[in-house]
Amino acid sequence: MSRRSTGLVGVWAEVQRQQQRQLEAEARQRRRAEQQTLAYQRRAAQSHRQYRQAEAQRRTDELDAQVASLQGLLAAGCRTPAFRASSLLRPEEVQPFAPGPLAQPVRMPDAAQYQVQSGWTANRRAQAQTEARARFEHDWHAAQAAEAHRQQQLAAYQRQYQQWADAQLAEVRRHNAGVAEVTEGVRRLDPDAVIEYFSAALYASQAWPQDLPRQVAAAYDPAARELVLDWELPGFGIVPEVKSVRYVAGTDQDKETARPVSQRRALYRDVLAQCMLLVLHELFAADELGALESVTLNGFVDGHDPTTGRPGQIFLATVMASRSSFRDLHLAQVEAGSCLSDALRGQLSARPDQLVPVRTGRRPQDVGNRVVAHGGDEEPDLYTMDPIAFENLVAELFRAMGMQAVTTQRSGDGGVDVDALDPAPIRGGKIVVQVKRYRNTVPPTAVRDLYGTVQDAGANKGVLVTTSRFGPGSHTFANGKPLELVSGPQLVDLLHRHGLRGRLGEGEGEGDRADGGARSARGARTAGAAGSARAGGPAGSVAPESGSRLPDDYNVLGMSWTGNVALDVCALVCAGNRVLSDDHFVFYNNPRTPDGSVRTLPASGPDKAALCVSFDGLPEGADRFVLVAAIDPEVNPDADLSGFTDARIRLLDPEMSELGQLEVSDGRARETALVLGSFRRRAGGDWDFVLGGKGYTGGLMELVQDHGIEVE
Repeated sequence: MSRRSTGLVGVWAEVQRQQQRQLEAEARQRRRAEQQTLAYQRRAAQSHRQYRQAEAQRRTDELDAQVASLQGLLAAGCRTPAFRASSLLRPEEVQPFAPGPLAQPVRMPDAAQYQVQSGWTANRRAQAQTEARARFEHDWHAAQAAEAHRQQQLAAYQRQYQQWADAQLAEVRRHNAGVAEVTEGVRRLDPDAVIEYFSAALYASQAWPQDLPRQVAAAYDPAARELVLDWELPGFGIVPEVKSVRYVAGTDQDKETARPVSQRRALYRDVLAQCMLLVLHELFAADELGALESVTLNGFVDGHDPTTGRPGQIFLATVMASRSSFRDLHLAQVEAGSCLSDALRGQLSARPDQLVPVRTGRRPQDVGNRVVAHGGDEEPDLYTMDPIAFENLVAELFRAMGMQAVTTQRSGDGGVDVDALDPAPIRGGKIVVQVKRYRNTVPPTAVRDLYGTVQDAGANKGVLVTTSRFGPGSHTFANGKPLELVSGPQLVDLLHRHGLRGRLGEGEGEGDRADGGARSARGARTAGAAGSARAGGPAGSVAPESGSRLPDDYNVLGMSWTGNVALDVCALVCAGNRVLSDDHFVFYNNPRTPDGSVRTLPASGPDKAALCVSFDGLPEGADRFVLVAAIDPEVNPDADLSGFTDARIRLLDPEMSELGQLEVSDGRARETALVLGSFRRRAGGDWDFVLGGKGYTGGLMELVQDHGIEVE
C-alpha cells in the first residue's frame, strides 16, 4: 500500500534552491561592486595623473611665456606711444552738481482733495467742512515748512558743492600750471626741469614690466645738452632657473628641469642690453623740445662687490649715445647685445651673473650741478611718519579720490582729524575722518567715539583710518551704521591705487602705539589658540587662572540659549577646515592653550558659557576660529539639540561692556553637536564672524574628526 507524499522534500529543495540563488546573487553583487570600485580607482588615478600633468604643463607654459616676454622686451617697448607732456595735463572739468532728491519740490496739498461729501445734515456738513479746512491748513503749513527746509538744505549743499568744485578746479589749474612750467623750463634748458621731465617720461612709460626696477639718478649738462643717468637694472633672478616641469607618475611628483647656466647667462646679458636700449629709446622719443643732443647711461644693480665684499652699486653696462647715431637704428630688429656694444660703442659685462663690473664713463656727480634721484626705497613708513604729515597724507588721499578734504586744527576739532565732502548724489555728503597711527588693534571704544562724533557733527558718514587693524568687536559695532573702517593694508592699497606712497614698516612687531598713546600690547603670535567653556559655570567677573594672566588685548565671548539642555561650548583654531593640531582644540579637559590667547572663563549672567580670546594672539597660520556646541553626555546622555533655541553670542570688551550680539542657528532633532559659527581672518588681518549651522548626529567626536582630529 503506497503512502501519499506530504511534499516536505520538495519544499526543502525549493528553499535550498532559493538560498543558493540568493548566495549567487550576493556574489554577483559583490563582484560588480569590486569591479566598480576598481574602475573608480582607475578613473581617479587617471584623473589625478591628468590633473598633475596639466598642472606641470601649465607651469612650463608660464616659464616659456616669461622667457618670451624677456626676449621681446625691447620690441614691445618700441611699440608703446612716446611720452608727451600733454599727457600729464588734466581736463578742467568737475562732476556736475547733482542734488538728487533735494531737487524735487515738496508737493503742496490740493484743496479739492479736502472737499466734504454730500449726504450730511446741515449742522454735520458745516462741522465737517470746518474740520476739512483745518486739516487742509495743517497739511499746507506742514508742506510749506518742509519745502522751506528743503530749499535750505539745497542751498547749503550747493554752497558745499561750489566750494568743492572751486577747490577741484584750483587744484587742476595748479597742476596744469606746474606742467607748463616744467615744459617751459625744458625749453630754456633748465637742468631741474629737464631732469624732472625725462624722469617723468621713464616713470610714466608703460613699456616696462611691473617687476622691473625704475631707480634713477640724473644730472643735465645744458652746455653740451647731455643727460647723464645711473639706471637700475634687473638682477640675475629675473631669468627663471627652471626650464620645464614634468610630472612623474611613478613617484607622484613634479620633476623640474634646470635651465642651463650658459643659457641663463646669455639671456640675462640680452635682457640687460635691451633695458639699456629701451631707456635710450624712451628718452629720445620723449624729446619733443630738442633738449637732448646725447645721453650717457650707466646701468647698475645693487649687490656686494665680489672683490671687496662691500655692498653698493655694481655697474654692468654703460653707453654714450648721440641723437644722430641713435636715430639711424631700427631697434625692433636689432640683436640687443651687438647693437649696444658695436653700433653704439657701449660696454656690457661679460659675466653679469657674477657681477663682473664695467668701467663707467661720465657719472651724474661729474656734471657739476645738482643730482636728482628718483625711485628706490622711497616709500615713507607710515608707522614713523610725523602725525601732522600722516593726517595730510590721508587728506590728500581723499582729494585724489575726488573729494574735497582739509585737515582740522589740532585743538577744538571735536575728535575730527580730516573734514571731507563727497559731491556724489545719494551716497555723498559730509564725512568726518579720524586717523589712528597704531601698531596694535584699534579698540572698539575708538569706533564708538567716532559714531558719537558723526552724530554730533550731523555728518553723513564717519571713516576711521588706521595703520593697524580692527577686531571683531569694532566690525560688529560698525555693522549697519554709517561707519567705514580702513585697516593698514587697505590704506596702503588705496594710496598706491591713487598714485600716493606709503608702507607699513619692515614687518609687524610688538610695541606701543606709533603715536605714543596708551599702551596696548600685542598678544604672542608664536603658538596656536583654541578655547572652550563648560556650561553652567559660576557667575563672576573676568579673572585669570592661577599662575597665568590674561592677554592685554582680548574679547570675551558670552554664550546663551533657552532650554535646560546641558552643553559643552568648545573652540578650534583652524587653517581652512582643518585644526592646526590636537593642541589647538580645547574642551572641558583642556581649558586653555599654552600661550593663553584663548581660555575658558566663568560665565556671568545672562551667559551660560564664556570664552576669552585674543585675536591678535592667534597664530599666523590660522585663518578660522571655530565655535562649536555639543550635548554633555554625562548630564544628558539621551538628549539632542532640538531644545537648543534662541542662541546668541555676546561680544564683550575687557570691561565686560557689550559690543554687539551674534545670532547663531538653532539645533535640530537627532543632532548632538553643532558648529555655531566661525571668526575668519580677512586679507588685511581683521576678523569677521560667519554664521555656522552644520550639525552632527555623532556628537563632538564626529565633529572634531571632521576637522582633522584623530580620536582613539
